[in-house]
Amino acid sequence: MQMLSKESIGEDYKNNLSVQDYARKPTIEGVQIINNNVFTDDGGCFVELVRLNDNGTLKLFPDFQVRQSSYSQMMPGVIKAFHLHYNQEDVWFVLPYDRLLIGLFDARKNSPTYKNSMRFVMGAGKAQLLYIPRGVAHGLANVWNTPNNMVYFVNQCFDSDKPDEQRLPYDILGANFWEIKKG
Repeated sequence: MQMLSKESIGEDYKNNLSVQDYARKPTIEGVQIINNNVFTDDGGCFVELVRLNDNGTLKLFPDFQVRQSSYSQMMPGVIKAFHLHYNQEDVWFVLPYDRLLIGLFDARKNSPTYKNSMRFVMGAGKAQLLYIPRGVAHGLANVWNTPNNMVYFVNQCFDSDKPDEQRLPYDILGANFWEIKKG
């Protein structure tokens, strides 16, 4: 079999060639993604979300005491971003057979990863927990064609009279941050 080089590609195409970036992406200090097992059989599947210690803390995150558990459904085209909390921490779970685009960035000025951002998909056949520390701005988008769901745990109860929710523009990381990457 003959090897090819860039010179063997037609002039109409070779100036548009590129290589996808497979380098390790930046992380954010304190953010954790934990892989859970999906046990599948001919009747469906089972995923253990969390285990609690006797004092109500999460076994995987012993300093995190669950105060509220919630469910959210996102319709196609919805973007819920960005916001951060001064006191609240979140643990997210996207159902394995759903799919949501997650966006995070470090807004903590004294953090070693200040201004780092992360963009990744949760669900999509995986069962993962995402731990988001306070001060890390977070959001999610449903850029697909079906409703998608998530369950999340927080260490503070929501108070509509005094919410610990500081909003930022959805496009603070650029207008195309939430778009599906083409190519």
